[in-house]
Amino acid sequence: MKATWNGITLAESDDTVLVEGNHYFPESALRREHFTFSNHKTMCPWKGQATYLSVLVNGEINADAAWTYADPKPEAESIRGRYAFWKGVKVAP
Repeated sequence: MKATWNGITLAESDDTVLVEGNHYFPESALRREHFTFSNHKTMCPWKGQATYLSVLVNGEINADAAWTYADPKPEAESIRGRYAFWKGVKVAP
């Protein structure tokens, strides 16, 4: 699977975990030069607290476009430390 935004690959891996229609990529698959800090957080009743990263490509920022569960609840252990995308990031084979 490959995650792209504005024509730039953000992450690529054959090892994704599909949960609720979202592909979660291993942290090692992220091209870190395209990510920047976000202080955004959300809470999921069964997965736990999600923290976010913003995407930065060619001077354009896509705020809070990637999220991860660093310390998920037991039911979501399979996505620990993995990242998923939204807000216009295309995820496809």
